[in-house]
Amino acid sequence: MIKKLGKYELFRKLGEGASSTVYLGRDPFAMRDVAIKVAAPEILSDTKKSKLYTHLFLNEASLIGKLRHPHIVQIYDAVVAEKLCYIVMEYVAGGTLEEHARPGHLFPVAHVVELIFKCTRALDFAHRLGITHRDIKPANILLSGDADIKISDFGASITNGHNERTQVSGIGSPAYMSPEQVLELTLDHRTDIYSLGVVMFQLLTGRLPFEASNQFNMVYQIIHNAAPTASSLRPELPPAIDEIVGKAMAKDRELRYQTWEAFAQDLSLLARDQQLEKTHDNFVDTEKFNTLRALPFFTDFSDVELWEVLRFSHWQRAAPGTMIMRDGEPGDFFCFLAEGQVRVRKGGRVLNELGKGDCFGEMAVIGRLAQVRGADVEALTEADIITVRGEALQDASEGCRMHFYQGFLEVLADRLSLANQRLTTI
Repeated sequence: MIKKLGKYELFRKLGEGASSTVYLGRDPFAMRDVAIKVAAPEILSDTKKSKLYTHLFLNEASLIGKLRHPHIVQIYDAVVAEKLCYIVMEYVAGGTLEEHARPGHLFPVAHVVELIFKCTRALDFAHRLGITHRDIKPANILLSGDADIKISDFGASITNGHNERTQVSGIGSPAYMSPEQVLELTLDHRTDIYSLGVVMFQLLTGRLPFEASNQFNMVYQIIHNAAPTASSLRPELPPAIDEIVGKAMAKDRELRYQTWEAFAQDLSLLARDQQLEKTHDNFVDTEKFNTLRALPFFTDFSDVELWEVLRFSHWQRAAPGTMIMRDGEPGDFFCFLAEGQVRVRKGGRVLNELGKGDCFGEMAVIGRLAQVRGADVEALTEADIITVRGEALQDASEGCRMHFYQGFLEVLADRLSLANQRLTTI
């Protein structure tokens, strides 16, 4: 094995396909591990194949710096030349979803719903940039940690409606292609919605909705045959699963989910209504994301910033009577009330009662000098509390931090206005 590629050190092979090999490497300047996808030499020496695969590498290289999302693999660098093509990417250690798309290795239903929800948010982000992936399959979805995913391999993507027809015998996996893709029709984001529906079906059942001994039979089934329901293969699945997968995989794209938002919304409703694997103090990421998105304070935060907040915040469910903050104690955190009510008291006197969406304790973080709490804050009812530490806020991205401070200004302005109203009524 080659030991070095440009400035990158190569350690070991991570995977190999018909057209490329992926290595674990090291960027000595950025001091980070990276994954490096290298085009197979025999591909580049074949005149016909070389043109196609060089285009794919160029296509992926063109996205450097554009797809900055926590659930999309970052592309750092690329070299595309006549005899050497490689892409340098973020290294994701968890492997792909392929391992969990077969019997005996399936994830719990709640986990599948969570992962597919994150895929919809990532692909919606790409869609808003005018990008359609065109090759969504378990092999292109990487596992990051226990509950996160990162979508990879945008080489076959189309951008801003510039559509190049992809032959079924060329790029892509026929089993995951939409009817319009196998028919080589003009494509949009709804082809990715179909493909993600197939992935969801496979993660739930351990098999593909259409199975065939050859490519032509597979294409025929995709165009003409009705797919089985997931529950026909796994009877314990909630009925809503069949509705969601069926709508994502509708043969007529006009009957499919028309937006990623609609797909994501049904997944979040499923997670909530079925209370999949939800315990008293366990908030799944789907619930956290939708909670933040619904709170007025976070209206101007982008999806990427919401995922960032979700990562550095702490979530807990407090019983009635729980003291969340105590008068006179130092504090380096502030809170949001996601559900329930809290009471603010000073020396036994009730100053205020706060409800869903309210922020409290922020002065201890945004003040110039070391701050102590100026009042007691006690849970009046069972309350879902989102806590952010001052250190985490300081380490947040510039855009995320700016939106927090803008939100604090609005909170302070509202409180001053309320105080003035009270003074005028005395």
